[in-house]
Amino acid sequence: MKKSLILASLITIISTFSIKAYSHCEIPCGIYNDQLRIELIKEHIETINKAMTNIVELQSSDSINYNQLVRWISTKDDHASKIQYIVQQYFLTQRVKSKPSSDEESYTIYISQLTYLHQLTVYAMKAKQTTDAKYVTDMNNALIGFEKAYFKDSVHKHGANGEHK
Repeated sequence: MKKSLILASLITIISTFSIKAYSHCEIPCGIYNDQLRIELIKEHIETINKAMTNIVELQSSDSINYNQLVRWISTKDDHASKIQYIVQQYFLTQRVKSKPSSDEESYTIYISQLTYLHQLTVYAMKAKQTTDAKYVTDMNNALIGFEKAYFKDSVHKHGANGEHK
């Protein structure tokens, strides 16, 4: 009976973690939509901005609605985590390819892409820690920089169903 309980607990834990694994896929399937991921990040940034605005508003109210305050904080943090997830699981593990330093032009673009993605990840973390709209601006700027560096190379232009454009 004790073994059954342990087994049931393990199955519950494993299924819980596997449900939360939202990656596109790591087969690789070859079906990518880079522009969609960029648009999702933009939407997450916009949501973080709205959440920050509402948090500041709610905190300055005479009668604080703690339920709404907690919900906006949770929303802000959740969307920041989603940005980090897209950056790490989609772009860093699947799309941005390492380049040899001997190929100076490609290597420079690669380092630029990594730099912008790192900034985006850090600014998303900072957005979880504060309501300073500076980090929304910083995330937008990092995303714009990444887009320019990433889409400069036509290899990364894919349509909705993965075909090269």
